[in-house]
Amino acid sequence: MHDHLSQLTKALLAIDTEIPKICAWGDKLASVLKAGGRLLACGNGGSAAEAQHLTAELVGRFRNDRQPYAALPLHADSSTFTAIANDYGADAVFSRQVRGHGRPGDVLVCLSTSGASENVLAAARTGREVGMLTWALTGPAPNPLATLCDEALAVPAEDTCTVQEVHLVVIHMLCEVVEKECA
Repeated sequence: MHDHLSQLTKALLAIDTEIPKICAWGDKLASVLKAGGRLLACGNGGSAAEAQHLTAELVGRFRNDRQPYAALPLHADSSTFTAIANDYGADAVFSRQVRGHGRPGDVLVCLSTSGASENVLAAARTGREVGMLTWALTGPAPNPLATLCDEALAVPAEDTCTVQEVHLVVIHMLCEVVEKECA
């Protein structure tokens, strides 16, 4: 077997024990969205792409046609992102938006393969301050983001690409639960 496939298979098997958590997150997210709450998601690089993928599935659709839900990827508004970076620094690009958009009871999903990205950590701290539910998708634990968030799913893989691939699987599983609960 190709080494990459072997590493991915091992990581996917390792998160099999996390299925109850993924289902619980999906149930909770569905109840928040159905009640008019929102999801905010943040990450850098490939994790930003995963955050945007998650929000696109919720505003658009995953498998079924349904009402759109309020979900925002915090890196995607380039004017806001660059204005905050210019005026407050790169570490504040997500936290300032969390303070502006996040409400008590909303959900913040923080993605970081290292679990140590300062701007993602700042977003998680701010999310907790404003009363949001904070979830982390990270690489191997322990890491600062997994410790900081209310709950975390840490992928036990050393390669960033493997962690990101497993995060995408988790995102699709989460969306599947949300759609089932919101049908």
